[in-house]
Amino acid sequence: MTLLPSLRQLSYFVAIAKELNFTRAAQACFVGQSTLSAGLKELEESLGLRLVERDRQNVSITPTGLEVLERAKLILAASEDLVEFASACGKPMSSTIRLGVIPTIAPFLLPNVLPEIRERFPDLKIALREDLTANLLTRLAEHQLDFALIALPYETKGLLVKELFNDEFWLVARADDPALKGKEIQMPAKMAERLLLLEEGHCLREHTLQACKRSDIHKADGIEATSLLTLLQMVESGMGIALLPEMAVKGGLLNSSSLVARPLAQPAPKRVVALIARPSTAHIEEFNALCACIVDQFKVGVRVSRGIRKSVMA
Repeated sequence: MTLLPSLRQLSYFVAIAKELNFTRAAQACFVGQSTLSAGLKELEESLGLRLVERDRQNVSITPTGLEVLERAKLILAASEDLVEFASACGKPMSSTIRLGVIPTIAPFLLPNVLPEIRERFPDLKIALREDLTANLLTRLAEHQLDFALIALPYETKGLLVKELFNDEFWLVARADDPALKGKEIQMPAKMAERLLLLEEGHCLREHTLQACKRSDIHKADGIEATSLLTLLQMVESGMGIALLPEMAVKGGLLNSSSLVARPLAQPAPKRVVALIARPSTAHIEEFNALCACIVDQFKVGVRVSRGIRKSVMA
């Protein structure tokens, strides 16, 4: 019978890969360094693979070890999900859910969604983390988050994905900007060089480029925004124009500015808001409930949005 690696051995290996230092990895696992080293040796022997290379100064993960590492993280996350599932069976909708949300969604959707969740499920607690998509999905895979609320398209292979609604892009510019002229605002392909972007790492940057059918837009000055508020300040100062998600427009992002937002001619470019979880999640009931709350609140927002759109086009 093949000797299977233990969860403890896998956790030692994951800690070593994270710290790249045996002393710190042992401290993180609350064991002695000799115990950690022995656990790693047993793991390598059971797999018949060299996972870690080290000398007196450096620790590195072998190419094969990197592949094993990703599988080890999934196994550990699934094991924790199993334990959580067992503990939650007798008391559904009463746990603490760790929810990650990207910055271009959190301030516009959560103020309406969270009160609705508290009203429907008073025993359910939500712990929030706002971060970039790549960081959220890493935390999700490592069991530091239960769900992630992100915008697609984005690579989500191997994850549980529930698409919730479309979020169209609106053109934002100063009131006197020629880009706003005409009854229908066409996708500003000819004005792509004037389009301002968020910095690398924000998925909204990639969605904007896709909307313009561009793979990149090179700015001579290299200036990019670090947040939506900074992006608006750049537009207001006359540096260019921008595309904003409709939820940000109807969420009041422009209220303190003199900028004008106009919907784009149909079919307008869009992103898709989605809730993501591990397939092994122990909180599938909470996942479905959260999806329902978000969709319900979006439908309420659509009615408000239609009123905004009519007033804008009048």
